[in-house]
Amino acid sequence: MLREKVMHLDAVLMTHSHKDHIAGLDDVRAFNYQQHSSISIYGTEALHDALKREFYYAFTEVKYPGAPRLDLEEIKAGEPLLLFGKEIMPIEVLHYKMPVLGFRIDDFAYITDAKFITGESRQLLEGVKILVVNALQKESHISHLTLQEAIEFAQDIQAEKTYFTHIGHRMGLHAEVSQELPPNMFLAYDRLQIDIDNSI
Repeated sequence: MLREKVMHLDAVLMTHSHKDHIAGLDDVRAFNYQQHSSISIYGTEALHDALKREFYYAFTEVKYPGAPRLDLEEIKAGEPLLLFGKEIMPIEVLHYKMPVLGFRIDDFAYITDAKFITGESRQLLEGVKILVVNALQKESHISHLTLQEAIEFAQDIQAEKTYFTHIGHRMGLHAEVSQELPPNMFLAYDRLQIDIDNSI
């Protein structure tokens, strides 16, 4: 957020409660202070329950001065929400047996920590032009798509461009793996910017 000079934070969409996906939430306190307002956190009831445990000090009746100010907004898979003039569709995938939310905004979809994606969820992804999806490694994994599985998933929903994220160190070198990918599929990288309006 500092590197990209983000000066305003409207809301946070959260996928699931694993620590590597929620640990930075405490840092919204800087935006609370700067904006003089709380921040809306959109997620499932199960996610919110986890946040109340992990960041209990943000939800106590008497709060410590400077604690994050968070408004929990419940969302459910398959039920769109309208946020800042955009329709956002939460899409459920399975991370082993754990339900995780992906999100579709217009022709852009973001899915992380997926291993299994139902036919119903795939239908919600029809017509996606830009897909960001997890591809942990080449070897089989119990709770993440492999690179080949992620490629086949992107091909199945006919995404025009695909960027692989949530990549483990065992994937291989970026330049070498990039040479193995089908056309219009890429390994994501730090500072990658995607213009969802112009489909870059």
